[in-house]
Amino acid sequence: MRPQYNHHPARFLLIILLGIFVSSCQSNQQPTTLRYGLTLAPSGLDPHLNASAELGIPLYSVYDTLVVRHPETGEFLPSLAMAWHISPDGRVYTFNLRHDVVFHDGNPFNAAAAVANFDYTVNPEHNSQKASAMLGPFKQALAVDEFTLQLVLQEPFAPLLDSLSQVYLGMASPEALDQWGASDYQFHQVGTGPYRFVEYIPNDHIILEKFADYSWGPEIYANDTAAIERIEFTFYEDPATRAFALERDDVDIIGEVPPQDALRLSEQAEFTLLPVPIPGQPLQYFLHTQRSPTDDLLVRRALAAGVDRIRITKTIFGDLSPIAKGALSAHPFASILPTPQVNVPEASALLEQAGWSDTDDDGILDKDGQEFQIDLIAPPWGSNPDVAQLIKADWEDLGAEVNLVIASSFSGLRQLQSENQYHAIGLNFFGTDADLLRPFYQSEGVYNWSQVQAAELDELLASGAAHTDVPMRNTAYQQAGEYIAEQALILPIRDYVNLIVHRNSVSNIQFSAQGWFPFLIDLEFGS
Repeated sequence: MRPQYNHHPARFLLIILLGIFVSSCQSNQQPTTLRYGLTLAPSGLDPHLNASAELGIPLYSVYDTLVVRHPETGEFLPSLAMAWHISPDGRVYTFNLRHDVVFHDGNPFNAAAAVANFDYTVNPEHNSQKASAMLGPFKQALAVDEFTLQLVLQEPFAPLLDSLSQVYLGMASPEALDQWGASDYQFHQVGTGPYRFVEYIPNDHIILEKFADYSWGPEIYANDTAAIERIEFTFYEDPATRAFALERDDVDIIGEVPPQDALRLSEQAEFTLLPVPIPGQPLQYFLHTQRSPTDDLLVRRALAAGVDRIRITKTIFGDLSPIAKGALSAHPFASILPTPQVNVPEASALLEQAGWSDTDDDGILDKDGQEFQIDLIAPPWGSNPDVAQLIKADWEDLGAEVNLVIASSFSGLRQLQSENQYHAIGLNFFGTDADLLRPFYQSEGVYNWSQVQAAELDELLASGAAHTDVPMRNTAYQQAGEYIAEQALILPIRDYVNLIVHRNSVSNIQFSAQGWFPFLIDLEFGS
């Protein structure tokens, strides 16, 4: 005998209504995890020791810095340091630190903690790729008292505040630095920022979680505490995968989307394209001044003039990226940039003037029995491989035999450079101070990959670094830029614009003055 059910109409209707209500509440509940796509797997993730801009995307929100830079005005504002004073001779910076800051591990932030950070960064055994150099003529850090920090320099260094505003000099827990050391700290990072570091699996993912006790954010943040509980970063190194990741709903936001994909996604209702100009150096190739044939100025000028940068930029980036004007990006350095002189038809005449001609009519120029051969090395990021292919084609049209090698990584690029078997090699860093030029063009610069040795250029770069007077600095850097252009030390292609595409469910997307780094604390779900 079947059991009998009493289908009471009122009770049945109540069950249906409760089901609809519960379902509605669940569908309206905001997600607690944001999925952020990264486009380069750094060879190392410790910002104090490694150099990648990509690491700052998650880590800018793990660390606080002594000062911050306003993303629009460029003004330096308080952060972990409430106030600071620069000695009249420019050699001593004194910072009054906040009293209420703790690291994610519960240890207090104070002057002694800051000193430990600087000691860790400049330790020569740690081989810092960027942060140590950003400190310029650093001598020592001193804890005057519990909350007073002094940085002592061997000579004046105007870019110091800019350096201190960047994630590479973010404040880390001394206990964590000591416990894990230079090799393992990247997996166990501890800062004071709005998000705490949870996990890093190389080439796979990074996980951050909201630091609930955060209450000391600088005024550049709109929110006092983070709105999103958890952020998962995954890597999409192949540019072709980034648009698909958005369309498959694998990520909520991702940068460096290829231009055609970015434009296509922007036409879809669920996505928004956000172009963010990146200050610093353009996509560029250094020309080797100490290896034949590029040791000849006429040859370098021919190679620089023989590349149709307008065509390359339009072909690869459309109207979404400006053509580079020189050794620094137009944003924010437009006032100190020289206008490049590019004239493709003159390139052949310059090579002829340098003594290169096709004596055997094989399409390759030659001189004194040597063929005109150019070894070109391209980084794997930022559309460099595509750009390099078009550069190769233009140089071949001039009569060069071009050997193109695409580096496998930043470490691979440095290894290829160290072998010194190149005529042109791509590299660029980003930054908001024109002192960025110094490590690339000073005779002893760590990234002097054009291998230029010029006392005049050394003096200009040293002057720009030493003077705090803005007009004087601009004049020095303008003259340095003119020298770089006249000597054809680089082939600049395009200024970087990070094409970010995000789902419209994500709002309040703002970036630091450095351009790459989002204010994760301000991100929210919903409009």
